[in-house]
Amino acid sequence: MYQRVKDYIQRYHMLDENDKVIVGVSGGADSVCLLFMLIELKKEVGCSLVAVHVHHGIREETADADAAYVERLCKEQGIELQVFREDVKAYARQNRLTLEEAGRDVRRMIFGKVLKESEGTKIALAHHRNDNAETLIWNLCRGCGLKGMGGIAPVDGVFIRPLLCLKRKEIESYLENRGISYCTDETNLEDDYTRNRIRSHVIPYLEEQVNSQTVLHMSETMEQMRMLGEYIEQESARYANACIRYGIGTEGVVLVEEEFRKVPSALQPYVLHEMICHVAGRRKDIELSHTRMLTDLLNRQVGRRMYLPYGIEAVRCYEGIELSKNSISGQNIQPALAECEASMRVFARTPDMTIFPETPYTKWFDYDIIRNTVKIRHRVPGDYITIDRHGGTQKLKQYFINEKIPYKERDRIWLVADGQHIMWIVGYRQNQKYQVTDKTRRILEIKINGGKRDGRER
Repeated sequence: MYQRVKDYIQRYHMLDENDKVIVGVSGGADSVCLLFMLIELKKEVGCSLVAVHVHHGIREETADADAAYVERLCKEQGIELQVFREDVKAYARQNRLTLEEAGRDVRRMIFGKVLKESEGTKIALAHHRNDNAETLIWNLCRGCGLKGMGGIAPVDGVFIRPLLCLKRKEIESYLENRGISYCTDETNLEDDYTRNRIRSHVIPYLEEQVNSQTVLHMSETMEQMRMLGEYIEQESARYANACIRYGIGTEGVVLVEEEFRKVPSALQPYVLHEMICHVAGRRKDIELSHTRMLTDLLNRQVGRRMYLPYGIEAVRCYEGIELSKNSISGQNIQPALAECEASMRVFARTPDMTIFPETPYTKWFDYDIIRNTVKIRHRVPGDYITIDRHGGTQKLKQYFINEKIPYKERDRIWLVADGQHIMWIVGYRQNQKYQVTDKTRRILEIKINGGKRDGRER
């Protein structure tokens, strides 16, 4: 098995003799196996190792035992170890993350810190084939593009994953055959997290009832998708250079329509995606729906505009589309929720639910017909609302005019939005389309409290 890992490392050029590797060691089977593999490789390659253990401050006594085990193991093997104790629960609360997301962020930050302070060159993580299969299923269920179908990459910048060529059972067998003990994180056995449910139920079912080589075949497919994704990125970059003009102001770019129309239709969404990411300065939350918005804008008249994440304004111009950062429009689209003290919850509708909230600032909505991430914001051009049960719609601007709402007041009124479809004009009207009916299965409840932000009592 060591030879397989060694070959995998060489195949992806993960290590050389000058590398100083930061190894994440939780004490679980995967990370312990990774540590022993790298210790063996260290003898051949000549790289150096620094182990890092992060105590998340969640499981108390068992987490203390894990840290003590890792300290003992590294001392026996003569490996330098740095232990960090972090309050992951507090970090999750402060950043509105799940514990799983918060733990991953905290670990990444610490690994990066040690890499810098130790003058390291690589960070080794213990992901294996089963982790990758879980990631693929999770990505497909949430909706993803080529990148998501590529799963976890063997090499991603300074991050390397030498065990991606192994299944979890192979790792456990390796440790058992050599009499190497390891810790078990009991939270991995619980069904509280989606990934745990995929691990405990979905993959075992697929292996038992569909194909025993499910994980292997998924791994092979993800490798093909990563290669295809790399090719698509290269081709998209080539076309982007021809049809995107950079350097408008400090952050803006222009998509030249004449050149863009020459781009193969299969590559056009990727060119638009790169354009948005360039202006945003990041990739998180830039989705297929946003590239579709730009495609739609190309078919509109000059002067029309749309708003994208991170305060990006897209304007139809004579040449094509101009994208730029607009701090005002960014505030309109994604204001801090704390400003209007909003709370949301989703729950199942039962047959006996016949009484709905009567307060002006608590509303129920049919959760299952919502198409986008629900946002609480102020108005932007293009907003509209369904005004009757027959599906008739009206522009938000026209609604404000009909209701004789003063112009200066309109920008202060809070809106609950499903994309540009307004679900609720807070303090005024709820959209007919989203109202709870006898066919509703799940209900979204939204409460908005406090202040006179929009000039009305709350």
